[in-house]
Amino acid sequence: MRIKIIAAVVLVQSLFLFAPDTAAQNTIRKSIDYPTRAIRRDVPLTDSIRRAMKAGTRNFSGRPGPNYWQLKTDYTINARLLPWTQTIHGSEKIVLHNNSPDDLEVIVLRLDHNIFRGLVPRGYSVPAENTDGMVITRITVDGREVDLAPQRIRTRDGEEPPKRLIAQSLDQTVGSISLDKPVPSKGRVTIEIDWSTKLPGGPNGQGHRMTQRWDDRLFQPTQWFPRIAKYDDLRGWNTDPYLGPAEFHNNFGRFDVKIDVPAGWLVTGTGVLQNPKEVYTPKALERLSKVLESDEEITIVGPDEVGPGKSTVDGDHLVWHFIAENVNDFAWATARDYVFKATRATIPGKGPVPIYMVHIPERERYFERAAELSRHALEFYSELWAPYPFPQLTLQDGPSAGMEYPMVINSNQGAADHEVAHQWWPMMVGTDERRYGWMDEGFNQYMNILSRAHREGEEPDLNGLGQRYGSISGNEIEAPMMWNANFAGPGYGFQTYGKTPLMLSMLGEVVGDKEVQKAMSEYTHTWAFKHPSPWDYMFFMDNALGQDLGWFWYYWLFTTEAVNGSIERVRTERGKTIVTVRQDGQMPSPVVLGVEFEASGPAIKKMPNAKMTGDTSAEVRWPVDVWFDGKKEFEAVLDFGGRKVSKVTFDPNRRFPDNEPNDNEWTASSTAAP
Repeated sequence: MRIKIIAAVVLVQSLFLFAPDTAAQNTIRKSIDYPTRAIRRDVPLTDSIRRAMKAGTRNFSGRPGPNYWQLKTDYTINARLLPWTQTIHGSEKIVLHNNSPDDLEVIVLRLDHNIFRGLVPRGYSVPAENTDGMVITRITVDGREVDLAPQRIRTRDGEEPPKRLIAQSLDQTVGSISLDKPVPSKGRVTIEIDWSTKLPGGPNGQGHRMTQRWDDRLFQPTQWFPRIAKYDDLRGWNTDPYLGPAEFHNNFGRFDVKIDVPAGWLVTGTGVLQNPKEVYTPKALERLSKVLESDEEITIVGPDEVGPGKSTVDGDHLVWHFIAENVNDFAWATARDYVFKATRATIPGKGPVPIYMVHIPERERYFERAAELSRHALEFYSELWAPYPFPQLTLQDGPSAGMEYPMVINSNQGAADHEVAHQWWPMMVGTDERRYGWMDEGFNQYMNILSRAHREGEEPDLNGLGQRYGSISGNEIEAPMMWNANFAGPGYGFQTYGKTPLMLSMLGEVVGDKEVQKAMSEYTHTWAFKHPSPWDYMFFMDNALGQDLGWFWYYWLFTTEAVNGSIERVRTERGKTIVTVRQDGQMPSPVVLGVEFEASGPAIKKMPNAKMTGDTSAEVRWPVDVWFDGKKEFEAVLDFGGRKVSKVTFDPNRRFPDNEPNDNEWTASSTAAP
């Protein structure tokens, strides 16, 4: 999802949002000047990950365990859009494959459109209008009717109530079906649901997915049908309510979807269209046949081709049939006057795939570079992480100009790079966006930096990012990244989007940027179409990088601490320069010193932990474990021979969180400690 405070904007705006009173903060820290600190070096293990490890589904390798499993849910959906009432009427059949070792006595439903009802909990989102939500009129389980309005049964003390096939909380964003017969482990069950929902429209929506139509001209349904909630080895059923800002965590499966709309309306969506000859004109089909031949952008349906017999075949209404394999959701869009264009991207090791784009005529300017940006993103991220796994990509114009679903991005050129990146996570690597948004949006923000630099023919510059976190650390409004993002409140944007690039900036300084990216590529391949937890990511990266980074993950993910390093003093003894480095924060870091020498003098002697960065400059490193004894000061000895040192900078690449970076530098002209 592309919210309003992301990329450079989220980083800059977050700094102002969380900026502390530095002078007051320094006064407090100096008045509580503890001589030592306790460095935690392990990763906390919660009950959920301990259970999974005990069951053998996950382990310290960071790879799926020998007993790893996940549910599969296959959907067959028939939906009809009525533009004059702005409603969708649908029926669906869901086959739930219970691959878990548990017998399921309850089936939990995701009913996200109930957020548009007035009497449900909401976060920092405002629907464009209140509706009746997702109105469910019928549910069956293996052909047996579910009681949608069960009456309470009174029982005697100590007596178990009889098991009944009933539904509950169908007016909330999380509902449930209580079963009279459980779904056995390794068994399956078929659920059928009839429902309807109105798509909200109007000028007052605030937040993504809160406005899903422009009058009765364009409809952009998302999270629009009843879904089976995620059930996994960590927590069982995921029952966190849908509050608006945080997104989703779904099972993978197959979607077979038929959408009935008036003739003349173009429909795009997740999956491959199965019946193009039944909906497109011969002229449009001829144009579509040439899309994969070159990078040229081709107009399939132009602005002057509107209505039955022009944009589509003639008739009263048409049914568009899509099938998508191994995806975790389905989204679509339709308009009575969409302009339809197409081009291609060439995926390394795979070949060309089509890129489709639909927009209303007056918004042409928002799609002038959409093909170019989307092509670059698909090709670049395929090289960076893993080849794009889906058969096509579609950009859909509409009121949500920054949201992602499998094979679909509701975006124009403004958010194209960011939204395309989401095809890797969570569409390929199925992370839990609702709880750990940093594994989705945060990784995305990081890779967007790399993509933008590549597009402009530059090397990516990650310097300075990590240091910025020092000005935010300590503000009580910030939740740690391992806090449930669904309940992060006003700090959601920074926790979910802004902090991860800062964290990976520092990780790159610890192990190397290219090493970080190589490890994350291996992680992508390993967890493709599975559901990694944060612990899987942390342990995988440790093993891929060959380092125990427990200290790093603990302070970045489980706390809001910073390094706050400084150069306390510099002295010369017997031809050696001794730099006293201090760290006042709880987070440790390696000691990295940038050293500059006078222009002339004796030859510069080599140091084993140093590398020359220029004729008269060097970078010297000591590992993070110099702090593990608890001291706050470390004496870094520079032994470069007789050449005089003119300047020393702690953290020269500005990647370690620091609330006061001005005390990181010493020059020979200094007469006192900075």
